[in-house]
Amino acid sequence: MTVVSTGAALYASTVDVSEEVREQTRDKTKIQLEIANESSTVETEQFVPIKILADKTEGEIPEKVFAEVSRKGDGIQWSSGKVKINTIGDIVEIQLNEGKTNVFEIVLFDDKGNILESEPSNFSVIQGSKIGSATLAYNFGIELKDRTTGKIRFRTVKNLEKNQSIPAVGTKNGLKTQKQIRPGMDSDFIKIPVYEGGHEAEGTRAIYNEHVTDIRISGADLPSLLPENSDVDLTVNIDRSEKITVTAYFPYLDFTYETSVERTISSIETDWLSNEIRKAKGSIAELKQGGNSDDAKLQKIEEEITQLEKSFENNKNDVDTKSEVLSNLRKSLKTIDELNETTEWPKLEETLKEEFYRLEKANNDLGNDKTTQVVNQFRSQLDEVIRAKDVKLGNVLLEEINSLFVQLTLVYQLIGFVRHHNDNFGSYNWKDSGKARTLLNKGQQIISENPDVDELHPVVISLIELLPNDERPSGDDSILVG
Repeated sequence: MTVVSTGAALYASTVDVSEEVREQTRDKTKIQLEIANESSTVETEQFVPIKILADKTEGEIPEKVFAEVSRKGDGIQWSSGKVKINTIGDIVEIQLNEGKTNVFEIVLFDDKGNILESEPSNFSVIQGSKIGSATLAYNFGIELKDRTTGKIRFRTVKNLEKNQSIPAVGTKNGLKTQKQIRPGMDSDFIKIPVYEGGHEAEGTRAIYNEHVTDIRISGADLPSLLPENSDVDLTVNIDRSEKITVTAYFPYLDFTYETSVERTISSIETDWLSNEIRKAKGSIAELKQGGNSDDAKLQKIEEEITQLEKSFENNKNDVDTKSEVLSNLRKSLKTIDELNETTEWPKLEETLKEEFYRLEKANNDLGNDKTTQVVNQFRSQLDEVIRAKDVKLGNVLLEEINSLFVQLTLVYQLIGFVRHHNDNFGSYNWKDSGKARTLLNKGQQIISENPDVDELHPVVISLIELLPNDERPSGDDSILVG
């Protein structure tokens, strides 16, 4: 066999069989598996995701299934041991012999140790070469709210970095929801904005990168109430055709939502761009509130964004208009970021001192020995952070100070919220003013009757949901926190 024909045969052995052919040859009486292994690699260890395809299996699937992956052939034998798998999937780390084709056998067991028939029951990985595999041209990531700084930024999904070979599977675990999602309510939703970015994308504003799509999971998709601050685990699978499958698992509900999108940068979505303009206006408002910025430059940017918004509103469905608005909006946001950088530490130092003194006073009035000990630790940490002028550590400390303050004073903050919005009712553009009035009256009644957090907190959450997005500065409570 010639070198060319040998190479062609080698490549053919690494190409997945089409789904149509696979469907025709399935033995659905066996437990069907999806094995997302690399066909070739230069590494000696590899992570292989394995999951059960319940919809492709006609036979009974035991409640607990374990997989054992063993390497066959010459040389030292290797086995993974039993790993529990399910329809969500798990990852098995395999070890490869160098310079050869490694054949692995998969055997499934139930919890009693009985062998279960599966398909496929083996796979192979060529070690020592990387054959014609496509790679990701960009970092694949999502927009998240940073749990420490509160900033909304692009975050790369682990294992989906630029130049990663595809097919590839990435994960983003331990994310949190910002609000409750009520079952059956299409107006309650979580948004997962999907982006592609270059090497310098991590931690930047997501808008600087290429927006692929927004994945929306609403109350209509969920079986029951999902409380605020609930965990969400994301798994992102990109196949050879660059189709993207996103799986969101909600541990509180023990529920999995899955959706697929094609990896194509489509025309700019009108709703997405409108929301980005709103967030930019919010960033300006936050800079104004913080002070210490270049007022002339800030006024110029504000005028630019106002003009951009007018252009967009006048012709919001025109492709060229949207493209021009997006390009100019990115330029304005770069200037906003530069202003933020020059004022970030002075503002943070001032905020840290104010919040610590506020906490100290609250602790003197409401605290105990345990909280006093924590406050004293914070005082020592505050001195160190100010000496170092460390923004990152400062933000972490600020979060901890605020967290303790909320624990000590939550009922008083809730009372303050209700009273402020009652006294200034006409200043807000409520989504439903009648419902807001009813909730505020209820809140006032609770306040007059020895209020507690359990009674008052749901009222405040419901009031916040009635505030329009443009009255919540640059935030977006539909995206996840991570």
